[in-house]
Amino acid sequence: MGSTETTSVPYWHVNIPESERERDCPEFLRDLSAKDRGIIGTPDDQYRDLTWPQVRHIVATNRLGSFQRKPSDLRRYLAYNWQLRREHGSVMNFVLNERLRWTMPIMPKGRPFECPEQDIKTLWNDWPYGLDKRIVHLVVWTKFDLEEDPQTLDLTNAARKEINDYVDRVFGSRLPRENYIWFKNWSSLKSVHAVEHFHVMLFDPDPAFIDEITNGDVPLCRKV
Repeated sequence: MGSTETTSVPYWHVNIPESERERDCPEFLRDLSAKDRGIIGTPDDQYRDLTWPQVRHIVATNRLGSFQRKPSDLRRYLAYNWQLRREHGSVMNFVLNERLRWTMPIMPKGRPFECPEQDIKTLWNDWPYGLDKRIVHLVVWTKFDLEEDPQTLDLTNAARKEINDYVDRVFGSRLPRENYIWFKNWSSLKSVHAVEHFHVMLFDPDPAFIDEITNGDVPLCRKV
């Protein structure tokens, strides 16, 4: 996938025209993890989009940390989130107020998956991973909790079944089983912690279905 940091120039200069390079590291690229520095320091032409079989393998083996964005997309994502925190106080505030339009405290109308029209909202992932262009990455946001085992911090068997049943009912009605998959990020990988959500990836779905399920949503990465 490409994550070897270029050594001839600082990582924050990679994928940036020489005339636009800053001598000092931009604030939004400071204090990054070694993984993110490596990605940012990788030329875009060395990155390879994940294929659908690779995506399925990552989810099946629970190696969710293997998902990553194209280097220039990660840079845009970090810059955008940095600006969001300055303008809205936190990414969570922005997601709640501007994307979900839910107010605190978040109170579900019913039990998990019982009242989907009121308690669930499906949107595009605003900054998707570097994927085959035929793969659609959605986020299913819920007003209710998705129960975790306090020992493993993984979903309980009951919660996993509830999600499976919902995903099969909603997405399985429009796609063959091998063309959709879901996962829930570990806490360490979440960018928004206070609002429960899980991810659904679809291979080559009908665009009209995506418009229907997201109510015509457009990911932020297409707007900036």
